[in-house]
Amino acid sequence: EKDKYKTQIPKFLTTKDDKDQRKSSDDLERSIFKFKKSNAEKSKKMEKEEKFFRETSMHDKEIRVINTATVKCSVPSKSRIDLPITAGEQLDVIDVMEGNEVICRNSKGRYGYVLAEHLNFR
Repeated sequence: EKDKYKTQIPKFLTTKDDKDQRKSSDDLERSIFKFKKSNAEKSKKMEKEEKFFRETSMHDKEIRVINTATVKCSVPSKSRIDLPITAGEQLDVIDVMEGNEVICRNSKGRYGYVLAEHLNFR
């Protein structure tokens, strides 16, 4: 029964519809590619951050997330090895140091030292 209605549609309208469908799938492929590309750039930046952190802190252990914490108060970093933190931010805790410092990683992939007193552990 559907075919009966389809024959009544002028030919030039159906080809335009087909073209629109093709175009939208091309756009979709393009946006997927764009997404993949930005992910690749992001992971490259994260690798760079990890390499820098390892060089500056002499941290040679495997990087494993041992806990997550929420930042209590914003603290700017005093040096490149300190992690600047913002209140409410979620951090991955990588390692616990002597004293009251922990090594954390933020959502941008940057590593650094944070005082445990600035963090809320769940």
